[in-house]
Amino acid sequence: MIPHRNRPSPGPAARAIVLSGRQLLAPSRQRRPPTSGQLARRRFAVRWAKRLLPVLALLLLAAIAFWPELEGNEDRSRVSFRRTVQPRAEALRVVNPRYQGIDDQNRPFTVTALVGQQPGSAEILELEAPRADITLTDGAWVHLSARRGRFDRPAQHLDLAGEVTINHDDGTQLVTETAAVEIEAGSASGDSPVAAQGGFGTLTAEGFRLTERGAVILFTGQSHAVLEGGE
Repeated sequence: MIPHRNRPSPGPAARAIVLSGRQLLAPSRQRRPPTSGQLARRRFAVRWAKRLLPVLALLLLAAIAFWPELEGNEDRSRVSFRRTVQPRAEALRVVNPRYQGIDDQNRPFTVTALVGQQPGSAEILELEAPRADITLTDGAWVHLSARRGRFDRPAQHLDLAGEVTINHDDGTQLVTETAAVEIEAGSASGDSPVAAQGGFGTLTAEGFRLTERGAVILFTGQSHAVLEGGE
């Protein structure tokens, strides 16, 4: 007899299980059942999830339903806030205003400016770069200009300030800082230092008075004149 050799018995991983005539390999790992603590935690999480999910869903639906109302309330609050603000009256601003008229002797005059503004009363205008043209009886004219002015239309009174220049048709020119002009009367006056020049020469004074629509110019205060041909 031939003796049988001793073979090592196969391990658990190499054993074959015979089932219905087929050989299947044994599973490489064995599943471990969950412990009682893990089962308790899972049950706790599932229980709270069942409670929280419906609440979150209701909150989401409520937010979607009420969001337009919230937006509308915000807009209405902004509108109501704006309506409570009292409007502030803005001064009427006119570009290139022009005012024309005639005096009691039918002599025309014109007042223009770059900008006219009514700060309050509709009859008073603040002027930027005002100009005034006054026609004399003999057909000559007087032209006045300044950086700013104030025109009282009912009284036909014009206050000028800032580089006030008065030009007469005969070539006489007066330069001062302030002047008050009565347009219908054709007169002007000022108490600021004045410098004049023309065919007569040059003259400086402390003030002036222009009357008879420019026919007469009176210089006031201390005056100094340099006449043509001598002092």
